[in-house]
Amino acid sequence: MHSRRVLAAALVICFWFLGWAAVAQAKDLALISNKSNEVVAITLPELVKVCKGQVSRWPDGKPVSFITRDPTAPEMRLLLEKVYGMSKDEVKATIASANHSRANHPAIVVVDSDEAVVKKVESLSGAVGLVDVYSISGAVTVLKVGGKLPLEPGYPLHGN
Repeated sequence: MHSRRVLAAALVICFWFLGWAAVAQAKDLALISNKSNEVVAITLPELVKVCKGQVSRWPDGKPVSFITRDPTAPEMRLLLEKVYGMSKDEVKATIASANHSRANHPAIVVVDSDEAVVKKVESLSGAVGLVDVYSISGAVTVLKVGGKLPLEPGYPLHGN
């Protein structure tokens, strides 16, 4: 009887720990924008085009730059799956191709951290970037994606 209680308690602790580990890996990404950008919302298909370097200018004429952490890094799995919908190698090729003819103003800029994404978006007119929601600062604007802000029900960049 005692060993069953110990086993049951051990299982509860393991499941609790595994549950928290899964929650820690699931994160919401926020689309942030330079404060001077006029865009306040974007559809998911439009975001896909921006992330693939297929949009060169915003409606107001500013050049578009997408700032991101390495999309092939494990912590960016959500971006790879929900936005790119490609393999890691295809994403790398897409980034190289998108930047090929835009040396003066790259379509896609890859940086090392969420903090670097925020700083680059803050300093570059026309820039947008994807960061963990907990990396947002007052120096940037959070855009709606698919009519929703991060943490709202139905937000398309919600981690599972």
